[in-house]
Amino acid sequence: MFNFYKLQLALKNPMVRITLVLLTVAAVAFALLRGEPAQDASPVVRSQNISEITSLVNQREHLDYLLIARPLSEAPRYIYKYKDKPELHVVVVPSTSHLSLEREVLLRNNIPYAIAKEDYLAAHKSVLQDDGGATAEVGSFLKRHAFDIFVIGLMLFVLKFGIPGVGMSASVITPDKLKGSMDDLIGMEDIKQEVLHLEDMIRNREVYKSHNIDKPFNVMLTGPAGTGKTKLAGYLAKRLNYPLIQASGSALESGYVGGGSKALNALYRKACARGNCIIFLDEAQALFMPRGRGEKKWEDDTANTLLGLLDGVKSEDGAGVIWVVASNFDDANSQMDEAMLRRFSVKINFRLPNKNERRELLRSFLERKEKGLVDWTDMDLDQVAEITNNLSPALLETVVDRASMISIQEKQVINTDLMFRAFERATIGLTDRATTAEKTRQRERIALHELGHFFMQIDPFLREGLPLAEVKEKSHLLKISTESVSKLNALGYVLSAGDDMSLRTLEELERDVMQLYGGVAAEELFYGARGISVGSQNDIEKATNMLDTMVNRLSMYSRSKLDYSKFKSETAGEHGLAQLESKADELYSRTLKSIGDYRAVMESIKGELMDRYVLSKDDIFALLEERLDTAPFQQAA
Repeated sequence: MFNFYKLQLALKNPMVRITLVLLTVAAVAFALLRGEPAQDASPVVRSQNISEITSLVNQREHLDYLLIARPLSEAPRYIYKYKDKPELHVVVVPSTSHLSLEREVLLRNNIPYAIAKEDYLAAHKSVLQDDGGATAEVGSFLKRHAFDIFVIGLMLFVLKFGIPGVGMSASVITPDKLKGSMDDLIGMEDIKQEVLHLEDMIRNREVYKSHNIDKPFNVMLTGPAGTGKTKLAGYLAKRLNYPLIQASGSALESGYVGGGSKALNALYRKACARGNCIIFLDEAQALFMPRGRGEKKWEDDTANTLLGLLDGVKSEDGAGVIWVVASNFDDANSQMDEAMLRRFSVKINFRLPNKNERRELLRSFLERKEKGLVDWTDMDLDQVAEITNNLSPALLETVVDRASMISIQEKQVINTDLMFRAFERATIGLTDRATTAEKTRQRERIALHELGHFFMQIDPFLREGLPLAEVKEKSHLLKISTESVSKLNALGYVLSAGDDMSLRTLEELERDVMQLYGGVAAEELFYGARGISVGSQNDIEKATNMLDTMVNRLSMYSRSKLDYSKFKSETAGEHGLAQLESKADELYSRTLKSIGDYRAVMESIKGELMDRYVLSKDDIFALLEERLDTAPFQQAA
C-alpha cells in the first residue's frame, strides 16, 4: 500500500531523483511542443482604441470577418481583417465595455461577428499576446498554473527538509558559555567519581585502544527528575572543552513519518562539523522502550536511527562525537530495549540525596543569599534536612526560593520556622481555614480522624514502654492540622518527616498500614461502624496498594515466595483477594482495638486542636504529658 514514508525513502536515492528530474523535463517539453499547429504569418496590429470598433459600421463593406476572443475574460479581444489588406487588427477592450459594444454597435447595426474558436486561436497565438513573445507566453502559463506549482514545490520541500517549526530545535553552547562546575554537585561522590573516570576515558583514548576498547563512549544518565542530569552534561562538556549540542527527546515527535530520523541525522551532522562535540539528548525515555510493540513498521524508525548513530561510523568524521542521553527511568524499574542499553558503555544512575547531602545542599543554597538575609543562629539545618526526605536537589532549591518569597512578603529573615513553612507550602500547597470554619461537627470529625493517625504512629513506641520523651524523639510528626488542603483534596492532614530507609520489613509495613487505618478506626470508635465518612478514601486507597504489594507481589505471608500478580488466572486472583481481605481485616481489627485505648485522651485533645486549628509536635506532646496516662502501657510492656 502506498504511503509517504515509502516515497520519502525512494527520494533519498540519487538515481531516483535524477530520473524524476528527467521525466519532469520531458513532460514539460512534450506539453509545450505536442501538436503545435502552423501559425498564420499575417502581421498583427494591436490597439486599445474602442473607436476602431465603432468605425466598423462605416467600413462593413470592406470587412472580411470579425471575431471576439475570450469574451468572458477580463480583457476580451476584437479581431477583424479587411478584405484587401493582410493585417490582422486586434483591439483589447475592458470586460466592462465589451457588453455595451456588443449590444450598441454590433447587434444594433447588424455587423456580422462570431466567437473565435480554439483551433483559430491555436493557429493565431500572436493575437493573444501583448507584444511579449515567448516571455509573455511563459508568463501566462505561470499565471494560470501558479497554485499547482506552489503545491508541488511545497510537497517537495516537506519531503526534503520537513515541516518548518516542527523539527528538532537544538541549541549549540560553546564551553565558555557553560556555567558551573563539578564542585556544584554537593555530595554525590560516587557520581563524581564515575564522571572523572569517563573524562579519563575520553582524554586517554589511546591507552584504552591498547586494551582493544575502541567503542564510542556513549553515556546514559538515569534517575529521578531534578537530580542534576542536565547540569552534569554541561559540567562534562566544560571540563573537556567541548561544545554542547542540547536537544529534547520530545522534539523528535515531529508529527510526520520519518521526522525523528531526519532530526537525529541533522543533529549528528551538526556535531560532526564541529569535530569534538557532545550531543545531549534530554527526556529521551521514549527511545529506550522495547521496539516492535506497534503494528506500524515506521514507529521504530527513530530508535533504529539512534542505534545506528550510537555505533559510530567507520570514517573519522564522527570519532569525536559523544552521545549523552538522559532518562528519568532506568532498566531496574522499567522495561527497556536490550540493544539500546548495550550501546552505552557508561551508565550513571542518579539518586536522591541522603540527609547529610540535603543539609549541605540547603547550606549551599542559603549561602548564595546576601549577608543578613539568613539568621544562622536560628537555623537548624539538620532538622530541615530531616523533614525534606525524598526531595531532589531541584525541589530543595524550590523550598529555599519559597522561603525567600515568604521572607520578602513578611519582611523577616529566613530561619528554621520559615523554612518549615516554605517546605509545607512547596510540598502541600495552600491551606485554608474558611472551608470548615463554620462546620463544627465536620471539624470535630476531622480532628478525631487526624488524631487517630497520630496515635497509631506512636502506638508501637508506647506499647514498648518508652517514656514520652523518647517517643517524641522517635516520632516523625511535624504538625497536626484541621486546615483544608485543596492540592490533596483533604480537609485536614498530619505532616510527618520521612526517613531515608528504603528497605522496610513486614512489621514496619504493617505499622504503616495500621497508621493509615488510624483515621477511619477513630471515626468508627466515636461514631460507630455506620458513621464512617468518605474522608478515609485516600487512606484506604494507599492501604490497599500496600497490602497488595505485601500479599500478592512479595508473598510476605506465604512460604512460597511468588509474585502472584504475574498470574492472570481467576483462581490465582481469587486466592490473592481472599488473603488480602483476610490481612486487611486482621490489621484493621488490631487498629480498632489499639485506638480504643486512646479514646479518653483523644476526647480531651480534640477541643484544643479545633480551637487552634494546628498543633505542632511540641504542642501535642506537651498536652500528652498532661493528659495521657502511660502507666497501663508500661505495665503491659
